[in-house]
Amino acid sequence: MATEQEQIDNHDLSPDSPDVPKNRKRFIPLENNPDVMTSLLHNLGLSQSLQFHDVFSIDEPELLAFVPRPAHALLLIFPVSETYEKFRREEDAPKDEYNGSGEGEKVVWYKQTIGNACGLIGVLHAASNGGAREQIRSDSSLEKLIKDAIPLKPTERADLLYESQALETAHSSAASGGDTSAPSADDKVDLHFVCFVKTADNHLWELDGRRKGPLDRGELPANEDVLGEEALKLGVRSFLKREEEAGGGDLRFSLIVLSPSFD
Repeated sequence: MATEQEQIDNHDLSPDSPDVPKNRKRFIPLENNPDVMTSLLHNLGLSQSLQFHDVFSIDEPELLAFVPRPAHALLLIFPVSETYEKFRREEDAPKDEYNGSGEGEKVVWYKQTIGNACGLIGVLHAASNGGAREQIRSDSSLEKLIKDAIPLKPTERADLLYESQALETAHSSAASGGDTSAPSADDKVDLHFVCFVKTADNHLWELDGRRKGPLDRGELPANEDVLGEEALKLGVRSFLKREEEAGGGDLRFSLIVLSPSFD
C-alpha cells in the first residue's frame, strides 16, 4: 500500500480531481476576471445592479474602500496545493455527505460534476445565496435554474446543472470573452474557486463543489458583510494562515467580490 506521502505525490491536484470522473463532460475553464464572471451572471439573469469587483488588498482599508458595499459574496481563487488537499481530506473525513434540499436549507449548495467548472459553481453559489439572490430578474434562466434546484437532493441538483443547456451556453460565451486566449476544455487547471456568503442568520458559509457539502464557518456581526474583519478572519485569512504555517505553501491567490455596480 502506498504511504501517505506517496499518495500525496501521486495525487492529481487538479481542482476537478478526484470529484469529477474523467469520463464526465468538461467546460473551457473561466478566466479569473471579474468582467467574465459578471457577464456570465448577467447573461443568466442577475440584475445589472450587481457586478464582480477585484479586491486588491484585505489589509489596507484605503484599497478596500474602493469596493462598493455591501459585499454579498466573496470568491477566493487559489492554486490547489498539497497543504490544501491534506486539510480538505482531513476536515471532510468525519463528515457525512450533505443531503439537504428544499426551502428549509440554510444555503443552496451545488456539487461539482462537470470538469473545469469550479468557476461556474463559484458564481452560481454567489448568486443563489444571500442578498444577491434577491436581485435576480424574474423569468430569467437563473431564476428558473435555482427554483428547479431547490427541491432536489444534491445528486439530482448536480444532474440539473449538468444537463442545463442554458448554463452551458452562457458558460461557453463567458469563457470566450476573456482577455487571454481560452484554453482547451481538456487542459489541466490548478486554480480553484471557493465562495463565501453571508446568510440571513448572520453566518458565514464556505461553498465549494468539491467538498462533501456546505461549511458553516461561524457567526458574523449583523452589520458586517463578507469583507468585514470577522468574515475575513473566519474565511480567507484562515486559509492563508494554514498555507503559511505549512511552510513553502503557494500563496498566490486572488479575490473578487459580488457587490453593487459602479454608477
